[in-house]
Amino acid sequence: MGEFELIRNYFAAAPCAQPGEGVALGIGDDCALLAVAAGEQLAISTDTLVAGVHFPDGCDPFLLGQRALGVSASDLAAMGAKPLAFTLALTLPDVSAHWLQAFARGLNEMAQGCAMRLIGGDTTRGPLSLTLSVFGSVPAGLALTRGGARPGDLLCVGGPLGDAAGALPLVLNQRSTEASTTQALLARYWSPQPQLALGQALRGKATSALDISDGLLADCGHIALASGVRLLVERDKVPMSDPLLAFFGPEAALDAALSGGDDYRLAFTLPPSLLAELLGEGWPVCVIGRAVEGQGVVLIDEQGQDVTPSTRGYQHFRETR
Repeated sequence: MGEFELIRNYFAAAPCAQPGEGVALGIGDDCALLAVAAGEQLAISTDTLVAGVHFPDGCDPFLLGQRALGVSASDLAAMGAKPLAFTLALTLPDVSAHWLQAFARGLNEMAQGCAMRLIGGDTTRGPLSLTLSVFGSVPAGLALTRGGARPGDLLCVGGPLGDAAGALPLVLNQRSTEASTTQALLARYWSPQPQLALGQALRGKATSALDISDGLLADCGHIALASGVRLLVERDKVPMSDPLLAFFGPEAALDAALSGGDDYRLAFTLPPSLLAELLGEGWPVCVIGRAVEGQGVVLIDEQGQDVTPSTRGYQHFRETR
């Protein structure tokens, strides 16, 4: 099967590749064309996922399709952008109809859940890797960024942390547990749900934001650096799920929540006066600390003592996941 037949059979015909809002021209030409409304800005992000680094070799292609787009779309949520479209550059060691069918189904399921259209990409031969570029729109001047946090702001996250990191021993077949716990943790790893609606609700309210991919403490460091503030994370306020606590126990669960990564929930700073409004509207806002004068990120206990662990998160080229 040639490259163009592969694209035509498995991707161009998918429901997520059909014409839709914001897409003036999709797959089939040298470039796609996006139509952004007047007064809107285009938000763009690119992620590469490599077999053996970001996902295990031989994993379920349906789940991989879901995960690949979910983690990429999370960057749009972090900016408060409305999703429009995405491209896929797919490098394959060989062509397998079974693998491609399952992968395309998973990709399409996540795309339709995020209201995104596949508008192009590339295919080539080589070690398995995926590069996705996502496109969204946001009203000019309302994009959420990492800079802007101010002393006195609350530090918040969009829900329990650590589940995806807790799932790694299950993903790698190193441990097993009851089905109810297994399913809950694996779902957070293989099918991360980007917090797109929350990101849009935070426009004009949050002073800074990002999505947690490499670990809470590591990623909050980006906000602290860009904003020129010190972020205090209160250890006892970090939210964790019952399945994670049951599977890992309190101490290991906390480590996963603080530095495990792969959460793809939003972390953001918020003026205290706006908290009640967001909670009243039903948004998942968990206050875990505050911004103060200074720099860096510090984990504190109930007495306010510094208990920051040495490992804060994952960095490429420094360690192996």
